[in-house]
Amino acid sequence: MRRDVLELRAFYASARGRAAREMVGRKLAEAWGDPRGLDILGVGYPTPYLERFRERARRTVAMMPATQGVEVWPAVGRNLACLGHETALPLTNALFDRVLCVHALEEADDAVGLMSEVCRVLAPSGRVIVAVAARNGLWSNAEGTPFGHGRPWSRTQLERVLRDADLEPSGWTRALYAPPFAWTARWAEGFEQAGAWLWPPLAGVILMEAVKQTFAVKPRGARARARVFVPGTLVPTPPAPAGRAPDAALQQDPLAGEPV
Repeated sequence: MRRDVLELRAFYASARGRAAREMVGRKLAEAWGDPRGLDILGVGYPTPYLERFRERARRTVAMMPATQGVEVWPAVGRNLACLGHETALPLTNALFDRVLCVHALEEADDAVGLMSEVCRVLAPSGRVIVAVAARNGLWSNAEGTPFGHGRPWSRTQLERVLRDADLEPSGWTRALYAPPFAWTARWAEGFEQAGAWLWPPLAGVILMEAVKQTFAVKPRGARARARVFVPGTLVPTPPAPAGRAPDAALQQDPLAGEPV
């Protein structure tokens, strides 16, 4: 059973939730860059992370599973959140350039079915980022947080699910190194910087990006490399749909280790 939307809202109103939103949200901003001209969908409970894209993106929509419940978002203005079944999204094909899945896979009854629906609504050459609780991270055991419920994931497991849904993993990174205690939230920035060097396998969250392929760019089964965005350094990416704005790319992260 999924966590109720009220529990998720209460967590992100707390000090730990605000720290998680900042640390994970920073990785998303590095990966996607300027969202102007893009249509963005969030699945699960994505609203704390979609907020930084909402003002500049062309369209931003949050889709929350029926078993979780939905909240009105944003608090002011036209509602942009909807309710739907996770394996039958109430959206047309190939509608979104970017999809963010957060608090989506851990408690999904059918992870492959959910990601197959994400693939369906993703535009050709569109990109999806999935943020999940890391199996070996401290946050996966913190039952007072949404990351401590459902199934935690390893990098290998996440890659397999994405490929089964016809999405090709292209990069991954880690975030949320601060221990999941309220008193550590104020030092989350320091933990984030030190953790990437000293104890990378203990990160609380794995973020993996995948691309909807319309043609083969590398053999299936090849492993996604650890990557982070480096300002001013671009690597080739599949062309964006006509009329869509270009986005930031991901580059190799020498700090991230092997799969956990």
